[in-house]
Amino acid sequence: MNYLEEYKRWCESDEFDERTKTELQEIRDNEKEIEDRFYKELEFGTAGLRGIIGAGTNRMNKYTVGKATQGLANYILEQGTQNKGVAISYDSRKMSDEFSIQTALILNANGIKTYLFENLRPVPELSFAIRQLKCTAGIMITASHNPPKYNGYKVYWDDGSQIIAPRDKEIIKKVREIKDFKEIKTISKQEAIEKGLFNIIGKEMDDMYINTLKKLVLNPEIVKEEGQTLKIVYTPLHGTGNTIAERLLRELGFKNVYVVPEQKDPDGNFPTVDYPNPEDKKAFKLALELANKVDADVVLATDPDADRLGIFAKDTKTGNYMPYTGNMSALLIAEYRISQMKEKNILPTNGMIITTIVSSNLTRAIANEYGLQAIEVLTGFKNIGAIMKKAEELKDKTYVFGFEESYGCLIGDYARDKDGIAAVMSLCEAAAYYKSNGLTLWDQMNNIYKKYGYYKEDQVSIVLEGAEGAEKIKQMMNNMRNKNITNIGEYKVLIFKDIDRDYQKDMITGDETTTGLPKSNVLYYELENNCWCCLRPSGTEPKIKLYVGIKGKSEEIATIELEKLKKSMEELVRNS
Repeated sequence: MNYLEEYKRWCESDEFDERTKTELQEIRDNEKEIEDRFYKELEFGTAGLRGIIGAGTNRMNKYTVGKATQGLANYILEQGTQNKGVAISYDSRKMSDEFSIQTALILNANGIKTYLFENLRPVPELSFAIRQLKCTAGIMITASHNPPKYNGYKVYWDDGSQIIAPRDKEIIKKVREIKDFKEIKTISKQEAIEKGLFNIIGKEMDDMYINTLKKLVLNPEIVKEEGQTLKIVYTPLHGTGNTIAERLLRELGFKNVYVVPEQKDPDGNFPTVDYPNPEDKKAFKLALELANKVDADVVLATDPDADRLGIFAKDTKTGNYMPYTGNMSALLIAEYRISQMKEKNILPTNGMIITTIVSSNLTRAIANEYGLQAIEVLTGFKNIGAIMKKAEELKDKTYVFGFEESYGCLIGDYARDKDGIAAVMSLCEAAAYYKSNGLTLWDQMNNIYKKYGYYKEDQVSIVLEGAEGAEKIKQMMNNMRNKNITNIGEYKVLIFKDIDRDYQKDMITGDETTTGLPKSNVLYYELENNCWCCLRPSGTEPKIKLYVGIKGKSEEIATIELEKLKKSMEELVRNS
């Protein structure tokens, strides 16, 4: 069926309500819009659903959410784990609360118990709750840091991690088997409650989560002492973060916590930011204005579902607030926590730090310094969670820290997804500790570079929307895959990895081997002088992502070389 036929079916079939039909009638003269909404189904991928809210097969709406939920329900019933239940949370985005209730009731209609948070809560608390309640699965209604027109649906399994292979493929298969929206089962909320299937999670889970995080503080007395004067500006960017963050910081002893008032309350329109992403410096505009007003030491922002954290810290020498990348903030936390664990003789001898192939090579240097094993996985925190699960089962390694460059880390094994709330806590603790030693967080970041070398990383996204864009992205990847690239800019390629084909080539000797990584549409170029480039299509947005990393002899040299390498890589991809 082509997109016009499918559009017509949605306009005429009794499967769809009048509100949906009215919305679709309003675009009847806009064929490009019709094509974009109906040229494909919104795919239930390895991370679940994510798309623009609206009517159509390629949109987030109650029909696509319903189909995904019924497919998941069928899978859970096949596993025989329906009595363990499913935990559900949601963020501040448009329709998040409606989708969460709909999801719960569809699962209930299939005889599956649900635990729905009483109102919005962060991703990490959902991951924590799945483990605490011993659920078979979890669902988070969120589009993370995407623009306001998006929403999404992330699926977790019983360990609190997002679903991975082969389970992800098995669930996707069940979703695709549903050919008719009439297959989606329904039940009233009242009936679900009476049957004991619809359950609410209240403040008791907040208490458990907060108390768990508090136990991970390494220097509580220093926090209480320096917390009297340390000044913190925090913004949840209209999302879930402040359901927990401010309370946690105050209970730890931080007396001067300033939450950006214009961004404190949840709002799916995100009226003060175009893009609610702490990776975007423009998202910090109001927070930095407040920081200058109160003379803050550190400025923090979490994304709408509070799994990512962005940071600016004051450089007292210049008076400027300096931005951190995701690599910088995570490795600042890592160096602080690992050095303190070693000093207190609580660093495990079989410890591991886990990161992704597109994160900083500084990770290996820190791991070597403290005798930890550095493990690299594919992009996506679920892959870090998979290593944690395996280590937990084999009892051969102890998790110390994990992070990805996309502004997310996890400081303990209480959850299996990145935790922006715990990162807020850890950075504030680190700020207090270094302040007690006469240092700012920016001083400490520079000390890390002096100690290990000037590692710098960056990324470029080439946005290509719609059907044509998707085809162009595919073409770019294939062209790069089939090119014999021996140099990128001034750097020789030492090793080329095509992870989708599980193929690795030593460009110096010509030796060909396997990568040892699961299949994924990723191309990786290891360059001379501890430099590297990587290329992959985004799994959630219409873009192709380019990553580059440098190790320079000084900050100035590293910054210059990074820009040159980034430009060379972008030109190579765009011209492919």
